[in-house]
Amino acid sequence: MNSSLRIVRLANFVTPVSGGLRTALRHLGAGYLAAGHEPVLIVPGPRRREESTGQGLVITLPGPVLPGSGGYRVLTDRQAVTRTLASLAPDRLEVSDRTTLRWTGAWARRNGVRSTMVSHESATGLLRTWGLPGAPARALADRLNSRTAQAYDTVVCTTEWAAAEFRRIGAGQVVRAPLGVDLELLHPHRFAASRERARARYAGRGQVLLVLCSRLSAEKRPERALDALAELRRRGTPAVLTVAGTGPLLPRLAARARRQRLPVRFLGHVVGRETLAELLACADVVLAPGPVETFGLAAMEALACGTPVAVSRHSALPSLVGPAGVAAEDSGTAFADAVLELLERPEHARREAARARAEEFGWPAAVAGFLAAHGATAALDAPRGRR
Repeated sequence: MNSSLRIVRLANFVTPVSGGLRTALRHLGAGYLAAGHEPVLIVPGPRRREESTGQGLVITLPGPVLPGSGGYRVLTDRQAVTRTLASLAPDRLEVSDRTTLRWTGAWARRNGVRSTMVSHESATGLLRTWGLPGAPARALADRLNSRTAQAYDTVVCTTEWAAAEFRRIGAGQVVRAPLGVDLELLHPHRFAASRERARARYAGRGQVLLVLCSRLSAEKRPERALDALAELRRRGTPAVLTVAGTGPLLPRLAARARRQRLPVRFLGHVVGRETLAELLACADVVLAPGPVETFGLAAMEALACGTPVAVSRHSALPSLVGPAGVAAEDSGTAFADAVLELLERPEHARREAARARAEEFGWPAAVAGFLAAHGATAALDAPRGRR
């Protein structure tokens, strides 16, 4: 199919300071636009707004803040969403929320629109992080995933790890399409001249600079980074930690760092992609302790900057980072071991390995994979703005 398609994308849990999902939506939308299609993104916000951007038209609909989420908003007004979808008359519907927006799959079916749900997390893993034991979490996840699979024509999973829980229930419409990483902006050569100067802002001479780039919420397990730091210092390693990101756990983590006198610097939300990339590039090791990460964009961005990562063994990241990182059990001791294992490797070798691994995950391939899931290809000769 080479005609231009209007691909309407719906997403919840996106804020101006959210990380991986917002980045993925931006790059995919820009890729769809460059391929000659017409992407439209609908997200919640404080008020209605329409804006033409590099990822296509972005429509913000009013949505309340989810209590205890640290600012996440949700599209709760089904009538407003339905009216907007009807006015847009999409050719394809792409939904990045398997729970509160599942009803849109039925809307798409009634209106003859091919629909896709993108699985950005493991339902089983999330339920377990919320305290549900293994067997009940798996049973409930299977029921939720069965409903999701029935609601949409296609389920896109970014890793085999994420796809496993759908294959477990026999879902036949699962498609693998990895996400990507910006290999041009996030390049170690861009920061070679400024690396030592930037590093001096976060660590002293002879110190080991650890970086955590994450939303500070329960499912991300940010406290594990502080556990690892405390263990490394107990062993005599002069490590310091810089945390880029914000979230509901920030006050608790900051209070703990003060109480235990841990050398942690909390930057909050880092404005500017180059500033964040510079931080990732000057770190010795980046920590990715989230046990339910399905792609872990921050970890892949660290690799692109030439920095190795220590990741949770129970997430999808071990197979993604490969030899450029070390997988650890979910404890501060294990993450400290992983950091020391990475530091034992010659710096030049570990940085080269990190960059080489990242180069396997460019955004053009990711866009092509998602368009294939939509039954679409490039439509560069098709007219834009056909409606």
